[in-house]
Amino acid sequence: QVQLVESGGGLVQAGGSLRLSCAASGRTLSRYPMGWFRQAPGKEREFVAAIRWSGGGAYYADSVKDRFTISRDNAKNTVSLEMNSLKPEDTAVYYCAAAQAPRRLSSANEYDYWGQGTQVTVSS
Repeated sequence: QVQLVESGGGLVQAGGSLRLSCAASGRTLSRYPMGWFRQAPGKEREFVAAIRWSGGGAYYADSVKDRFTISRDNAKNTVSLEMNSLKPEDTAVYYCAAAQAPRRLSSANEYDYWGQGTQVTVSS
């Protein structure tokens, strides 16, 4: 069984930065693609970013491209999301997820393991 635990959320002013981390335990995830998703109140969960196991391929939603950076440390079994130039519309609960064999990295249905989420609130 895989456990994912997110940390690093909080309250920040618009234009500020936050770094989210996701620690995995129970199984090494070095060969699993990892992703970040978010869900705002009253909205569906949406894709934010994903990274392949080798770290060579990173993918982003258009809404966060050039502001967010996903990275992973396979030796430490962690994945991070650096968020800069935050906007009020980035406010959501952010979830870390791992996929065994995803056909599409941007689809939440393709992910097998999920963390409990961490709240990010951006004030205007």
